[in-house]
Amino acid sequence: MRDAACHVAPSGAVGAAPAPVLAAARGLAFEAGGRRLVDGIDLEIREGRRTVIMGANGAGKSLLLRLLHGLIRPSAGTVLWQGRPLDRAARRAQAMVFQRPVMLRRSVRANLRFALAVRGLSGPERAERERAALASARLEELARRPARVLSGGEQQRLAVARALACEPELLLLDEPTASLDPASTMAIEEQLAEAHARGVTLVLVTHDLGQARRIGDDLVFLHAGRVAEQGDAARVLEAPRSEAARAWLSGRIYLGPPPLRPV
Repeated sequence: MRDAACHVAPSGAVGAAPAPVLAAARGLAFEAGGRRLVDGIDLEIREGRRTVIMGANGAGKSLLLRLLHGLIRPSAGTVLWQGRPLDRAARRAQAMVFQRPVMLRRSVRANLRFALAVRGLSGPERAERERAALASARLEELARRPARVLSGGEQQRLAVARALACEPELLLLDEPTASLDPASTMAIEEQLAEAHARGVTLVLVTHDLGQARRIGDDLVFLHAGRVAEQGDAARVLEAPRSEAARAWLSGRIYLGPPPLRPV
């Protein structure tokens, strides 16, 4: 497992140098059906940080995650991994958890085993990772149960554990606790806290302001496919500078134009 010594101190700490840039988007855009769904995205994901992505429905949050992970190809711009164009090796250093978890037609343990086998793991190392993943998800007693009959919260805990068992440097999560009850949400946030303590960099899409406050170090706010504001999460949530973020955080509908540049 990742050594805790690899954890990077938050770049916002007093006197600390900014953490290295792990992933970045430069002029990122995606077009479909003659419309630009995201346009001119510039952002940096720093090592060891927890970046929260927020915005109204349709702002481009999920699409941005898929672009960052290389699941779809941008129409313009580029995604960088440690300063180099995203490639297959870079994608193997990442993992992604979707809002609706994809469960294979096999047991809880076999879902973990399959993911680890794809990564080329076998023998005692794979068995130990399976054990640790089941423990982190609190699913030891359900290891032999078909994954598809688990509750929604149990499935999502399994999805997070399965992704983390591959020991990614970057974990992308698309609203992983949407529609879950508070107990399930807390369990998943505990999984993410443990991963972050081991040095995993997190990027999380959420609509939950409480979750953003609990988890976020940095916050990116999207409006109409563009970055309206980004910066320290506590600062953006308490004193947003963009009209789009101010309106959304106060429960108003903002109908203004997309920003020309982030605030």
